[in-house]
Amino acid sequence: MKKILVINGPNLNFLGIREPAIYGNNTYAALEDTIQKAATSMGLEVEIYQSNHEGCIVDKIQEAYNRFDGIIINPAAYTHTSIAILDALKAVGLPTVEVHLSDINCREEFRKFSYISLYAAKTICGKGFDGYTEALKFFL
Repeated sequence: MKKILVINGPNLNFLGIREPAIYGNNTYAALEDTIQKAATSMGLEVEIYQSNHEGCIVDKIQEAYNRFDGIIINPAAYTHTSIAILDALKAVGLPTVEVHLSDINCREEFRKFSYISLYAAKTICGKGFDGYTEALKFFL
Protein backbone atom coordinates (compact mmCIF):
# COMPACT_ATOMS: atom_id res chain seq x y z
CA MET A 1 0.00 0.00 0.00
CA LYS A 2 1.37 3.38 -0.98
CA LYS A 3 1.89 5.86 1.85
CA ILE A 4 1.27 9.53 1.11
CA LEU A 5 2.13 12.43 3.40
CA VAL A 6 -0.33 15.34 3.17
CA ILE A 7 1.07 18.62 4.48
CA ASN A 8 -1.02 21.74 5.01
CA GLY A 9 0.57 25.08 5.76
CA PRO A 10 -0.30 28.18 7.75
CA ASN A 11 -3.86 29.24 8.49
CA LEU A 12 -5.46 26.15 6.95
CA ASN A 13 -6.41 25.14 10.49
CA PHE A 14 -8.75 28.17 10.32
CA LEU A 15 -10.77 26.88 7.36
CA GLY A 16 -14.41 27.84 7.78
CA ILE A 17 -13.37 30.90 9.78
CA ARG A 18 -10.82 32.61 7.54
CA GLU A 19 -12.19 34.35 4.44
CA PRO A 20 -15.07 31.94 3.72
CA ALA A 21 -15.80 33.79 0.46
CA ILE A 22 -12.45 32.48 -0.81
CA TYR A 23 -11.94 29.24 1.11
CA GLY A 24 -15.52 28.15 1.84
CA ASN A 25 -17.36 27.32 5.03
CA ASN A 26 -16.02 23.80 5.56
CA THR A 27 -13.67 23.26 8.50
CA TYR A 28 -10.18 21.81 8.61
CA ALA A 29 -11.65 18.71 10.28
CA ALA A 30 -13.93 18.32 7.24
CA LEU A 31 -10.89 18.57 4.95
CA GLU A 32 -9.08 15.87 6.93
CA ASP A 33 -12.16 13.65 6.73
CA THR A 34 -12.44 14.20 2.96
CA ILE A 35 -8.78 13.30 2.43
CA GLN A 36 -8.95 10.22 4.66
CA LYS A 37 -12.11 8.87 3.01
CA ALA A 38 -10.75 9.44 -0.50
CA ALA A 39 -7.43 7.78 0.37
CA THR A 40 -9.15 4.76 1.92
CA SER A 41 -11.39 4.33 -1.13
CA MET A 42 -8.29 4.35 -3.36
CA GLY A 43 -6.31 1.93 -1.20
CA LEU A 44 -3.80 4.58 -0.13
CA GLU A 45 -2.50 5.21 3.36
CA VAL A 46 -2.23 8.87 4.35
CA GLU A 47 -0.77 10.84 7.18
CA ILE A 48 -2.12 14.38 7.43
CA TYR A 49 -0.09 17.16 9.00
CA GLN A 50 -0.69 20.88 9.45
CA SER A 51 1.62 23.56 10.79
CA ASN A 52 1.78 27.32 10.85
CA HIS A 53 5.59 27.15 11.15
CA GLU A 54 7.93 26.92 8.19
CA GLY A 55 10.67 25.02 10.05
CA CYS A 56 8.19 22.42 11.29
CA ILE A 57 7.04 21.85 7.70
CA VAL A 58 10.67 21.44 6.59
CA ASP A 59 11.23 18.95 9.43
CA LYS A 60 8.13 16.96 8.42
CA ILE A 61 9.27 16.82 4.78
CA GLN A 62 12.69 15.57 5.87
CA GLU A 63 11.06 12.93 8.10
CA ALA A 64 9.23 11.62 5.01
CA TYR A 65 12.51 10.44 3.47
CA ASN A 66 12.40 6.63 3.09
CA ARG A 67 9.04 6.52 4.91
CA PHE A 68 6.55 7.75 2.29
CA ASP A 69 5.93 7.19 -1.41
CA GLY A 70 4.84 10.75 -2.13
CA ILE A 71 3.85 14.13 -0.74
CA ILE A 72 0.79 16.28 -1.27
CA ILE A 73 1.45 19.79 -0.04
CA ASN A 74 -0.63 22.91 0.31
CA PRO A 75 2.08 25.27 1.53
CA ALA A 76 -0.43 28.14 1.78
CA ALA A 77 1.38 31.49 2.15
CA TYR A 78 4.76 29.70 2.10
CA THR A 79 4.03 28.88 -1.55
CA HIS A 80 5.24 32.34 -2.48
CA THR A 81 8.08 32.77 -0.01
CA SER A 82 9.73 29.52 1.04
CA ILE A 83 12.88 28.43 -0.66
CA ALA A 84 13.48 26.28 2.45
CA ILE A 85 10.37 24.16 1.74
CA LEU A 86 11.34 23.90 -1.94
CA ASP A 87 14.85 22.77 -0.97
CA ALA A 88 13.48 20.20 1.50
CA LEU A 89 11.21 18.72 -1.17
CA LYS A 90 14.12 18.53 -3.60
CA ALA A 91 16.33 16.96 -0.93
CA VAL A 92 13.97 14.07 -0.13
CA GLY A 93 13.25 13.51 -3.83
CA LEU A 94 9.69 12.22 -3.39
CA PRO A 95 7.03 12.73 -6.04
CA THR A 96 5.09 15.82 -4.95
CA VAL A 97 1.73 17.33 -5.86
CA GLU A 98 1.04 20.93 -4.90
CA VAL A 99 -2.57 21.77 -4.03
CA HIS A 100 -4.33 25.09 -3.48
CA LEU A 101 -7.98 25.43 -2.48
CA SER A 102 -8.33 28.70 -4.39
CA ASP A 103 -6.96 29.53 -7.82
CA ILE A 104 -3.77 31.39 -6.92
CA ASN A 105 -3.43 32.49 -10.56
CA CYS A 106 -6.62 34.56 -10.28
CA ARG A 107 -5.77 36.30 -7.03
CA GLU A 108 -3.34 39.01 -5.96
CA GLU A 109 -0.25 39.41 -8.11
CA PHE A 110 2.12 38.18 -5.38
CA ARG A 111 0.23 34.85 -5.18
CA LYS A 112 0.87 33.99 -8.82
CA PHE A 113 4.43 32.72 -8.29
CA SER A 114 5.01 29.42 -6.53
CA TYR A 115 8.43 28.25 -5.43
CA ILE A 116 6.92 24.81 -4.85
CA SER A 117 5.85 24.50 -8.49
CA LEU A 118 9.54 24.56 -9.44
CA TYR A 119 9.69 21.00 -8.05
CA ALA A 120 6.15 19.62 -7.93
CA ALA A 121 5.20 17.08 -10.57
CA LYS A 122 1.71 18.59 -10.65
CA THR A 123 -0.05 21.68 -9.33
CA ILE A 124 -3.80 21.73 -8.68
CA CYS A 125 -5.50 25.08 -8.06
CA GLY A 126 -9.01 26.27 -7.44
CA LYS A 127 -10.77 22.94 -6.95
CA GLY A 128 -11.37 23.25 -3.22
CA PHE A 129 -11.35 19.97 -1.31
CA ASP A 130 -11.64 18.07 -4.62
CA GLY A 131 -8.09 19.15 -5.43
CA TYR A 132 -6.80 16.82 -2.72
CA THR A 133 -8.77 13.91 -4.20
CA GLU A 134 -7.28 14.66 -7.60
CA ALA A 135 -3.83 14.79 -6.02
CA LEU A 136 -4.36 11.38 -4.40
CA LYS A 137 -5.34 9.93 -7.79
CA PHE A 138 -1.97 11.08 -9.13
CA PHE A 139 -0.31 8.44 -6.94
CA LEU A 140 -2.38 5.50 -8.21
